[in-house]
Amino acid sequence: MQTFDKYPFLFSDAPYWKWRRHLSFWVFWWLFQAFLYSFIAVNNPYEYPKRLASSSIESLLYLSAHIFLAYFIIYFIIPRYLLRQRYLLTIAWVVFAFLVAALLSGALSLTLIAEVRSYFLLEQAAYYKRPLGMALFLGWMAGLRGAITIGGIAGAIKLMKYWYVKEKTNQRLIAENAQNQLELLKAQVHPHFLFNTLNNIYSHAQQTAPTAANMILELSDMLRYMLYETGHSSVPLSKEITLLKNYIGLEGQRYGNNLDLQFRTEVPSGYWEIAPLLLLPLLENAFKHGASQAIEHPWISFDLRVDDKGRCTIKVLNGQPLPEKRRTSAGGGLGLANFQKRLDILYPGHNLQIINEDDIFAVNLELTLQPTVKTTQYTMETHKTPAYARS
Repeated sequence: MQTFDKYPFLFSDAPYWKWRRHLSFWVFWWLFQAFLYSFIAVNNPYEYPKRLASSSIESLLYLSAHIFLAYFIIYFIIPRYLLRQRYLLTIAWVVFAFLVAALLSGALSLTLIAEVRSYFLLEQAAYYKRPLGMALFLGWMAGLRGAITIGGIAGAIKLMKYWYVKEKTNQRLIAENAQNQLELLKAQVHPHFLFNTLNNIYSHAQQTAPTAANMILELSDMLRYMLYETGHSSVPLSKEITLLKNYIGLEGQRYGNNLDLQFRTEVPSGYWEIAPLLLLPLLENAFKHGASQAIEHPWISFDLRVDDKGRCTIKVLNGQPLPEKRRTSAGGGLGLANFQKRLDILYPGHNLQIINEDDIFAVNLELTLQPTVKTTQYTMETHKTPAYARS
């Protein structure tokens, strides 16, 4: 059992556990503050029950400033600035948040909390009798002290949880990768035998079945790419596009002119790199659900564009069968689920939108590619619809 499942109260993001976790923290913080500050004025002539009652209400009122500061830090500053390594803006926002929380605490001290102390302790603290400017300064300093305490605690808890979860996720991915490699080794056919066999079949099929020969050649290219290229963390985008073309060549033969296929790319050829086999699931899903025999006029549209800054936009659309003819998991499935997991790991700043409507399934993806170090020049190329696709 994974740590996240074993301790849901600490790590689960489900609303059931999240509400209880946050509520427990603030209740604990309120009682801790109330108990702590009830002993500060230990030489106070008033009885302890009165001091505890006053301290409890004061701590409850201070929670508004503390809650604002804590959530502002953990849900705004940390994810938007600290985790993105924007340290100067992080410092500026933290200082701003502390000052606002301190001012809010100081205002509470001079208004509502002053009334609470007057009611329970029958007199105000000594600094309330000072000039207004001095009282404001002392209230602000007291609020700043509390703000730094709760802000530090909230930020530390958020970061500890973030790094712990990230480390556990990395360990799980390493273990899964090792298992996948082991399974691949078990099922692997010796490449030389495989390619020699395919070449022999291709040679015999050239004269008698040229279409089948072309399909064998495309399959051979795909297998060679998968065996020898995908061991790297990234490959040239042009090779990934070639893989997609070979896949389209194999799948397109099944449908002939019955399939309306639009395949367009506008990319800096050989200049950008992408994770291997990243885009293939999009086409696989489109053929599986967009070219189904349940669709009277199957169609698929694939559009890939890259600008000069490496921003890659991919749009894949396909038709869907009528709801009454639709199979389970129409429009998506395990392939897209794994695709989304890979995106989260390899391209954390990506933007993925999936639209699943009655007659159309669309995937819109935006991500930023890394440039190829060895290549400094490139040419633009646009690939039109393949020959077998219907115009």
